[in-house]
Amino acid sequence: MRKFLVTLGLAIAALIGINLLASLAYTRFDLTEDHRFTLSDQAIHIASKFEKPVIVDVLLDGKLPPEFAKLRTETDQILEEFAAENNNIKFSFVDPLEDAGQTENVMAELQALGLRPAQVTVEENGKVSQEIVFPWALVNYDNKTVKVPLLKNKLGSTTEERVNNSVQQLEYAFADAFAKITVKEKKQVAVIKGNGELEDIYLADFLTALREYYNIGAITLDSVATNPQKTLDQLKGYDLALIAKPTEAFTDGEKYVMDQFIVNGGKSIWLIDQVNMELDSLLNEQGKAIALPIDLNLTDFFFRYGVRFNPDLVNDMYFTQIVLATGEGSASQYNPVPWFYHPMVFPKTDHPIVDNLEALRFQFTGSIDILANEYKKEILLTSSPLSRLEGVPKQISLDIINNPPPKEHYNNGNKPLAVLVSGKFGSAFKNRVKPLKLTGVSDQGTRENQMLVISDGDLIKNQIRNGRPLELGYDKWTNNYYGNKEFLLNSVNYLLDDNGLINIRNKKVAIPFLDSKKVVEQKSMWQVLNIGVPVALTLVFGLLFNFYRRRKYGR
Repeated sequence: MRKFLVTLGLAIAALIGINLLASLAYTRFDLTEDHRFTLSDQAIHIASKFEKPVIVDVLLDGKLPPEFAKLRTETDQILEEFAAENNNIKFSFVDPLEDAGQTENVMAELQALGLRPAQVTVEENGKVSQEIVFPWALVNYDNKTVKVPLLKNKLGSTTEERVNNSVQQLEYAFADAFAKITVKEKKQVAVIKGNGELEDIYLADFLTALREYYNIGAITLDSVATNPQKTLDQLKGYDLALIAKPTEAFTDGEKYVMDQFIVNGGKSIWLIDQVNMELDSLLNEQGKAIALPIDLNLTDFFFRYGVRFNPDLVNDMYFTQIVLATGEGSASQYNPVPWFYHPMVFPKTDHPIVDNLEALRFQFTGSIDILANEYKKEILLTSSPLSRLEGVPKQISLDIINNPPPKEHYNNGNKPLAVLVSGKFGSAFKNRVKPLKLTGVSDQGTRENQMLVISDGDLIKNQIRNGRPLELGYDKWTNNYYGNKEFLLNSVNYLLDDNGLINIRNKKVAIPFLDSKKVVEQKSMWQVLNIGVPVALTLVFGLLFNFYRRRKYGR
């Protein structure tokens, strides 16, 4: 008895000692093959900035469809990792639709906050039902709230792919939200005006989202004509210039000011239309309109950087839809129809800007040529393999909807639509007579720089309803969402990111799923294996043990 008590005492002492050591040297081990629960250094750095409690409310709880239950589990585990890095991070899961009597009111309130629900078709025991889920989280810190989308709903994705895409982005989604809510010193983004660019109301949604990361100001190039030095000095105070669908030609002086901004290290995003064509023109001109080239006087400017915008239109069999009215008065019907001049563009690379991105919608876009020079060019977006180019001037008619060209004519695809140019940029005016006298200018940049060129100005244009801007990427006519907004936000973040946040998007995660077909086919077999075999083994063991006892002690 004494020996037993000594052994028990030693065991208790060892247990207490192990717990004391664990409290002093706490650690976690990620044994998953893809290390999906190991936070990147960038994410840890961002999470460490919280000095006061940050509350994360995740709207995923209650009875959830299987795919969302998996998403809830993965969200819980990634938030545990963040909380382990900073104990100021607190999180909880709530079911916003728990009170059945308040479902409609709660849904209306959540949608008013911009939290779109997901409708899920659930099939169980031969019965099909529709479930509504709000796959969102709200990060609250210091009287500020940031919305975090948890679901990546890529067009055409299977259930497994949708969950994989979503889980893959969880670390980035929360790190991005934490970065937004803690940022103190914002970089500067200039919206260039003065050459017929898009009006503010058409940029409203994108600029609103951009303000969460950066300070935004307007620079009007009209002032180059009267005070070019002041314009350049003001522009140099910004980190990135955004040029959204100019429609009037740039003067050589305006080009030189932009050129010197770029040579001195300023990043830039150019959304350029080389063809004047709008859908409204077709609808207002009885279904026909002439597409004409636009001369923006920028050909020599972009030639220096190794790209050329072509005056053509992409006609693509991977298209988005437009809505046309048929009938008159109260008998009018609105039907979605294919529109070959509005390509649906799927990213085909794993570049951080476009990795795991939803399909984008381009409208009357042209192509970009890549020219050989010392700068690096990365093609981020292209037309589909089943596309072709059409030169302008050209008459565009709605008749193409009912009489599309033969499929064999679509044999000139994969045309570049968005290109990232990198290098130590030299001046487009090197060895040329300068159009202006400026101080602080240079013919050759001394640091690495980047610019993004996109062959569609409407990519950044949000629609309007009742005089108010809608979310960028949302089409009010078809009720479809496209990835335009995320692409452009990623682009700005990539160009200006100095903490490596965008690189978290490269993390690859693979979530194992059961094969639902095999589950149905092999249901009985696995029930027998999981229930019958253990019972049978228990009976056999009991019989053998009883037989052994009788033989040993029955003599």
